[in-house]
Amino acid sequence: MKKMKDYVLSIPDFPEKGIIFRDVTSVLADADGLHMAIDEMMKLLEGLEFDVIAGSESRGFIFGMPIAYELHKPFVLIRKKGKLPRETVSVSYELEYGTAELEMHRDAIKPGQKVVLVDDLIATGGTSKAMISLVEQLGGQVVKNIFLMELAGLKGREQLKGYDVDSVIVYEGK
Repeated sequence: MKKMKDYVLSIPDFPEKGIIFRDVTSVLADADGLHMAIDEMMKLLEGLEFDVIAGSESRGFIFGMPIAYELHKPFVLIRKKGKLPRETVSVSYELEYGTAELEMHRDAIKPGQKVVLVDDLIATGGTSKAMISLVEQLGGQVVKNIFLMELAGLKGREQLKGYDVDSVIVYEGK
C-alpha cells in the first residue's frame, strides 16, 4: 500500500540548483493520492472543536474546501490583495524577494470563533503567520494550522510558536 510521500514527486534542482521541489500537483493528479491527502489532513483534526476552516489561495482552497465539506464547516477564503468584492481586512508580509498582501472579508470571522487554517505546505511560515494575523484582527482564535507537507529545514514552525501546527508529511531538509 502506498504512503502519502509516495504520491509527492520530488524534483531536484528546481527552481534552482540544490533545491528539491516537492510537487503537490502529482498528489492532485492521482485520485487515490488526493483522497489520501484529504483523509490524512482530516485525521489531524480528530477530537478538535472548531467553528470555521480558512485557507489561502490557491492550494489552501484545494485542500481546505473538501475538508470543510466533509466536516460540515464553513470555509473562509484568504486571498491576494484586490480579489475580494466586499470590505476587507489585510496584512502585508515578507517574501523571499519582496512583500505580499493577503485579505479576508471583514465579516468572514466572528469574534470568538475557533478557526483551523489549512494550506498545502509550510516552509518559512510567513504566509501562515499572515493568515493568523488576519483571523486575530477579526477576533477569531486560531486553534490549529494543518499542512499536507512541511519543509522542516526552513523552520516555519518557529514563526508559529505558541500555535498548534501539524503536517501529514515532514521533510527534514529545505
